[in-house]
Amino acid sequence: EGTMQVPNPSFMSPTSHKPRSRRGVSSSASTVFTTVAATTGLSMSPLNPTAEAATADVFKSLKKSPRMPVLFLGHGSPMNAIEDNEYRRSWQALGAEFGAKYPKPQLILCISAHWLTRGGWFLTAMAQPKTIHDFGGFPQALFDQQYPAPGAPATAQEISQAVRQPASGTALGLDRQEWGFDHGTWSVLKPMFPQADIPVIQMSMDYSRAPGEHYLLGQQLKALRERGVLVVGSGNVVHNLRATQRGAASNQAYDWALDFDKRVTDQLQQGLLAPLADFRQWGTVASQAHPTYEHYLPLLYTAGAVQPKETPRFFNTSFQAASISMRSVVWG
Repeated sequence: EGTMQVPNPSFMSPTSHKPRSRRGVSSSASTVFTTVAATTGLSMSPLNPTAEAATADVFKSLKKSPRMPVLFLGHGSPMNAIEDNEYRRSWQALGAEFGAKYPKPQLILCISAHWLTRGGWFLTAMAQPKTIHDFGGFPQALFDQQYPAPGAPATAQEISQAVRQPASGTALGLDRQEWGFDHGTWSVLKPMFPQADIPVIQMSMDYSRAPGEHYLLGQQLKALRERGVLVVGSGNVVHNLRATQRGAASNQAYDWALDFDKRVTDQLQQGLLAPLADFRQWGTVASQAHPTYEHYLPLLYTAGAVQPKETPRFFNTSFQAASISMRSVVWG
């Protein structure tokens, strides 16, 4: 079976991603799950009008545009990038909506489950980001994949000043050489935008910070949607590789996986977005759905970027290997 790895040791990952035999979550995993980050007392309110105006003044490289949608994409197995399956076809169909239903993005900002940092958030700021194959044991055809979309160093600099670290208020860090596009980004963007002609910036997630801060940072991304930026979160609503069942049908899933997926869906439908950051308080079902929660966090960024009264459109509401929810969401 294929496994997923972190290609550069200077950036941390909380899990080895190696699938294991079916079993429950161990007590040690639960301990890690409940102690990774403490809750925060930060305000969850969006930017005030003065801050919004100041943010707008920062952008020189992005033109005002009709509001772009915001996407959360369940990416699942890296093989979805090259197999002719329902997931890849859905990404192709979604990409075709840009330039038709939606404007073509000026820029894509992707928050992937696979770029985790400590001590701050970072943006890729190189002109030609590399394609990262952060996995092992898959067919050579997957390692041959390249996504040569350009970066946007000048825009990354602007975003780093406009979007601030939630707790400290300092600028986001700029990564000019270490990272690139990991498979959480290119596996979905390549089917959506195969010409690779739209600049892409990846934003890391500071895994040492509480989930509420990730949602708060997501709220700051609202302004980018008015500047032609397509905000994409790439993760999974349910993601437990320890419990995967090869050969499970897409309509088969564990009870706890179905329960967690439904709870998230209900909150999304009701517009209860900020409370999504409190998922660790949902008990055992949360630790089963996410022994580590890096695949859940991208949802918080996209939920934070949603404007009032925007309603979710769901697709890919099925499962891979019984323990990975592929549920995806479009707002706007």
